[in-house]
Amino acid sequence: MTVKLNHTIVHATDREATASFLVSVLGFAEPQEFGPFLVVQTDNEVSLDVLHNPGEFTRQHYAFLVEEDEFDVIFGRIRERGLPYWAGPGHRGPGEINTNDGGRGVYFDDPDGHALEILTRPYGSGDA
Repeated sequence: MTVKLNHTIVHATDREATASFLVSVLGFAEPQEFGPFLVVQTDNEVSLDVLHNPGEFTRQHYAFLVEEDEFDVIFGRIRERGLPYWAGPGHRGPGEINTNDGGRGVYFDDPDGHALEILTRPYGSGDA
């Protein structure tokens, strides 16, 4: 058996707002309710299970590998919404994208401050 990531839990102060944000910016299908979660299914069979959490929680980083044309569409949505974006983690390079490994990448935050990233080349796959 191959070991694969199946799902991860995304803590949110408003699970509907977070799930809607993921769907609208990244282009995923509408979330499905499963117990206390709103499940957002990615295209590689890994789900983001959004859970309401009114308390304190650690902000996480979620990176999404996308094709070049998908990058253009998603980045367009980021700009249309006027979302701040950065070339690097920790909000480095405001208003810029990166060209790591010969691809393109950009970071932006979800409504609760989780760092989201889209990139067109996996790290270490090309010229730095």
